[in-house]
Amino acid sequence: MEKAIIDKYELVVGLEIHAQLATKSKAFCDDANSFGEEPNTNISVITLAHPGTLPKSNKVAVEYSIKMGLACGCEINRYNIYDRKNYFYPDLPKGFQITQEKHPICIGGKIDVKTKSGIKSSIRLNRIHMEEDAGKSIHKEGEKDTLIDLNRAGVPLIEIVTEPDLRHSEEAYSCLMEVRRLVRYLGVCDGNMEEGSMRCDANISIRLKGAKDYGVKVEIKNMNSMRNVQKAIDYEKIRQIEMIENNEEIISETRTFDAQTGKTYGMRSKEALNDYRYFPEPDLPPLIISDEWLNNIKADMPQLPKELFQKFTSKYNLPEYDANVLVDSQDIALYFDQICDHSKNYKAASNLVMTSIKSYLNDKGIEMQDFPLAPAKIAEIIALVDSNKVSNTAASGKLFKAMTASPEKSALAVAQELNLIQESGNDFILPLIQEVIEKNPDKVKAYQKGKKGLIGMFMGEVMKLSKGKVDPKKTNKLIQEALEKA
Repeated sequence: MEKAIIDKYELVVGLEIHAQLATKSKAFCDDANSFGEEPNTNISVITLAHPGTLPKSNKVAVEYSIKMGLACGCEINRYNIYDRKNYFYPDLPKGFQITQEKHPICIGGKIDVKTKSGIKSSIRLNRIHMEEDAGKSIHKEGEKDTLIDLNRAGVPLIEIVTEPDLRHSEEAYSCLMEVRRLVRYLGVCDGNMEEGSMRCDANISIRLKGAKDYGVKVEIKNMNSMRNVQKAIDYEKIRQIEMIENNEEIISETRTFDAQTGKTYGMRSKEALNDYRYFPEPDLPPLIISDEWLNNIKADMPQLPKELFQKFTSKYNLPEYDANVLVDSQDIALYFDQICDHSKNYKAASNLVMTSIKSYLNDKGIEMQDFPLAPAKIAEIIALVDSNKVSNTAASGKLFKAMTASPEKSALAVAQELNLIQESGNDFILPLIQEVIEKNPDKVKAYQKGKKGLIGMFMGEVMKLSKGKVDPKKTNKLIQEALEKA
C-alpha cells in the first residue's frame, strides 16, 4: 500500500493489560498460586465452586493492586465493591468471574513511555481493577476432547486499562515494557509474558487524521508477547485502511493474532454480545481502605524507575543512556546506587556495571543477587584507576576477572599479585620510549612531518615493552615530548 494512503489515517489504540499477582495463594481462597504444577493440583472446594463455599479477599492481593496504582499516580478508591461478571467460562467452575465493574480500586493515572525512535508520551489510564483469572483450556493436536487445568482458576489479577491514547505500535510495545518494569520493581508480578503472567488485549481502530470521532474498533485478544502486540497492531492498521479504501465495512469483533502468519483472524462478533449481567458480589462485603492501611502501603513502596532515573541523571550526572540501561533492572540499579555510596566517580561505576558486570552475569547465566563482589569492592577497583595505580584496561579486564574468583581479597592485593601496578616514574618510562624511537627512525620522521596519528603506534610499542605497566596519560605526554626533540 502506498505511503500517501497510509498517511491519511491515524491509528487509535487502547490496551487492556492483565497481570497475575505474585501472591502465595489465590484471590479468594488459600489454594496455592504457583506456576508449573501438575494439572488440577492447586484446587479446593472453593476453586471448584462447591455449594456452600464462600470466598474471602486476599489482603496481599489488595495491597499489590494499590502499589501498582500508586506507581501509576492513580487515585486509590477507598470503598471497593466486588462484582460478578456472568457468562459461560468453560474453565471457571463458578460460571462467573469475581471482578470490579463500577468501583475499581485504582482510578485514572498514567504511564510515561519513550519509544526507541524517541517518541515520548503519557498514556492515560482509565482504571486498574482487581479480578480473578480463569483456568486453562488445552487443545491437543489430533484430539477432539478439550482438557481443563483449573490450577490458574481464581489466581489474582489486576487489569490495567488505558485510554485510547496510543497512536503508534511502538508506543504499545514501550507501554508494555514499562508496565513489566513497574510490576517487577514493585514485586507484585514476575512479568513473564511467555508464562502467561502478563497478557494483553489491544483495542484497535483507525480514523482520518483530524477526525474527532473514533472508528469502529476491533479487539485482539490474549497476546503474550510484546513483539506480537506490536506486530498485530501494525497488521490490523493496514487491514482496516485497506477495507476503508475498498469501501468495505469494518465489523466490531474479537480477533486473534497468529504469530506464524503475522495476521489477525476473526473469532466472534461483538455486535450481538449478551449482557454480562454484572451485579454486586453478595458473598464479599465492601472492602474499605483505611488511612492507616494506605499509609503503611505507601511507606513500603520501593524507589521506582523514574525516581532512580532522576537520581542518576541529576545527582550522579550520568548521561540519559546510562541511566536508562541501569534502571531497566531493579537489582542492577540498586547495586550501582550502592557503589556510589563508596565512590564518587559515578561514570566509572556506570561503565563497569554496564560492561564488565553485565557481561559476567550474562556469561554465567546468573542474576545480580548472585554476583560475588560487594559494591565496595567495585569502588576499590575504581579507586586504583583514579589514583593511576592500575590502567583502566587492566582494571576492567584482568583485575576484575581475578577479583570475581577471589572476592574476599582487596583490589590492591590482587593487583599486586598480578603485577598490574603501574610505573609512573620517569626513570622507568623514558628508557622504554627511547628504545622505541631508536627502533623506528622512519616513523619518527613521518611524525615530525605531520603524521601525528603515529603517536598511537609509539604508545602501543611502549605499552608492550612495559607489559602494560606504564601510566598511559603520562606516557603519552612523554612520548610527544621525546618525538619533538628527536
